[in-house]
Amino acid sequence: MHGLKRRSGFIYCLIIMTMLFFGVSASAAFAKQMSVLLLEFQGGISPAQVHLLEDGLERAGDDDHDLVLLRLDTPGGLGTSMRELVKIIMNSKIPVCVWVGPEGARAASAGTFITAAAQIAAMAPGTSIGAASSVSPSGDELPETMAKKVTGDMVSLIKGISRKRGRNYEWYAKSVQDGISVDAQDAVTLNIVDFMALSVDDFLEQLGARGVLIDGQRVKFSKSDVTVTEFEPGFRYAVLSWLLDPQVAYFLLLGGMLGLFFELSHPGAILPGVLGAFCLVTGLYAMSVLPTNAAGLLLLLLGAVLFILEVFIVSYGLLSLGAVLSLFVGSLVLFREGTPGIPLETILGTVLTFAAFVGVIIYLVTKAQISRSGMGMESMVGLEGEVIAVKGERMKVRVRGEIWNAETNDKTFFDPGTAIEVVQAHGLTLIVVRKS
Repeated sequence: MHGLKRRSGFIYCLIIMTMLFFGVSASAAFAKQMSVLLLEFQGGISPAQVHLLEDGLERAGDDDHDLVLLRLDTPGGLGTSMRELVKIIMNSKIPVCVWVGPEGARAASAGTFITAAAQIAAMAPGTSIGAASSVSPSGDELPETMAKKVTGDMVSLIKGISRKRGRNYEWYAKSVQDGISVDAQDAVTLNIVDFMALSVDDFLEQLGARGVLIDGQRVKFSKSDVTVTEFEPGFRYAVLSWLLDPQVAYFLLLGGMLGLFFELSHPGAILPGVLGAFCLVTGLYAMSVLPTNAAGLLLLLLGAVLFILEVFIVSYGLLSLGAVLSLFVGSLVLFREGTPGIPLETILGTVLTFAAFVGVIIYLVTKAQISRSGMGMESMVGLEGEVIAVKGERMKVRVRGEIWNAETNDKTFFDPGTAIEVVQAHGLTLIVVRKS
């Protein structure tokens, strides 16, 4: 009898100790201090966001943050950048969560994939998700065969990541196949995201009650035990974000053209040519990343070529007129529909300013050549130069760093690179002989 009582007492003590242990463990898990790093993805998805997330996760690891939270509001973006972001999120040792907010925000196109990849995803009321169908960089529908390949690839990707996260992979597949979208309430009902949250604080409060997997263990926490740190993007992200702004890329492109035009019309200036080449290369890089229309870019380049030809060909302004029209139309169609492009007033002001500046340069160059030719034979006789090209019945020669039309008395021609000497000047045409 006494043995039975002792055995029963032992069992009661064991039960009480077990309950106390799990109670303390649960209490400790709920009271865990959480450090959250907050990143903001706003605007189009591009390589800038890839660098931002990489830098953010590196900072989270260095500073021992427990969680990375992305505040997402995007119309979509580049498929290559989206894939990089999905890969980073899915393979991150630090949990990456997504909150689509604030109200009025969206996770469209590439944003749908990012939301599907998050360990925990939530949306603010009044937000939307979906429209993940693939389009060409110009915004047009893809050719039928290519569309099947791209759609099939994207469907398999989004089904894989949404199934991995335990979400409605069938809806995610339809968002790619049919381009459908839903609001936040339907997204929760259809198990597209985990819950709705009014704000970052509300998200963290609900997340703490639900728990989040950290190192394979579900950890719960109280909102009062959470420290939120907003991530300040570094210099690299700032430069990329600035460079990939459509208006900045547009101004860089035109600035590069202007610098090269000045260098070609005033050989030897050097600085305008160097700056122009730098602006042109960086502008073309931005255009290669941004969703631009090839026709718009070609029209801008055509306008620059026509302005340059105006310096060497007497067209009575026809080339300049064609250049202005090319710049204007090219600027209008440079970016695809739906992309934050260039306002009409900006285009008008920029094209007119560009044309006026080039016109002044052409006027000054022409005036200088006429004034020099009008000073008589004495101002040109004896000057030396070289033949740079033979075009039609005339040669192009460089004298004093300037390009002149030239010919010989007997109408013969010299090969490019031949050293010449000026013996006469008639108007804008030089009479030259081979330098002895």
